[in-house]
Amino acid sequence: MKKMTKAQRIENRDGWLFMAPAMVIFLTLVVFAIIASFLLAFTEWNFLSGLKGIQFVGLDNFIKLFTRDRKFKMALGNTILYAVTVAPISILLALVFAYMINDKVYFKKFNRLCFFVPYISSMVALAAVFRFLFRSDGPINLILTTLGVQEVPKWLTNSTLCKIPIICVMVYAGIGFNLIVYMAALQNVPRELYEAAEVDGASKGKQFFKITLPMLSPTTFYLCIVRLIAAFKAFSAINIMGSSGNAPSLVTEIYANAFTSYKFGYASAEAWVLVAVILVVTAIQFWGQKKWVHY
Repeated sequence: MKKMTKAQRIENRDGWLFMAPAMVIFLTLVVFAIIASFLLAFTEWNFLSGLKGIQFVGLDNFIKLFTRDRKFKMALGNTILYAVTVAPISILLALVFAYMINDKVYFKKFNRLCFFVPYISSMVALAAVFRFLFRSDGPINLILTTLGVQEVPKWLTNSTLCKIPIICVMVYAGIGFNLIVYMAALQNVPRELYEAAEVDGASKGKQFFKITLPMLSPTTFYLCIVRLIAAFKAFSAINIMGSSGNAPSLVTEIYANAFTSYKFGYASAEAWVLVAVILVVTAIQFWGQKKWVHY
């Protein structure tokens, strides 16, 4: 093995010194937090009792979650509902808009900006806007009243209807990212394929389904994973719109148990159930992508 020179040793030392602050932060706030959360999931601990109050309970937290905690089951169901609605709808709309904007249209850059601005905007601000839109006396109900609806829905207080504003704001916020990714992918589709299809007399619809969709399948696969994980972690929209009591998600339930009830052990168990759900869903997607993703 070749011996390092003094200059190389100094360079390596300087590199580790530059990396040290980031490594300390990563180990403290990420690695240590993950290990601590995993260990706490098997304990019962009220944060206010201090470290002496930690009691090992084994699998009791997980057993309680799936046998006696109705609110957890409701939160799990709501989280799955948000994921299976928000991700597909936002991806589908982004694909349609990207395909339209990528064609010969006026103000292409301006349109891209308009779609992308909600993604970089604060979810708190977007949720506040949608909360105003869906208020009992808000614009949505005013439009319904104008159309002749006698009894307007109570969007934000009804345990069933309150999911609709949440899904709407999450879809609205997610379209911009999906659209930019799709537009970048569309630039890499060879024009020769479309030219050959036109020579063969293929319509625009056939070109879209036979060329565009298969060529964009790796991008769609990536967006499915990213948007599903984002939907599973939904918190701000639900919390700000005041629906965490009527239609809680797993994240809002974890937050309530940890920072309202101070049941850190129980909240940690819920967090690891969420991790397991995300891992299972992601694994299923990787298994299924072999059948529809074209590389």
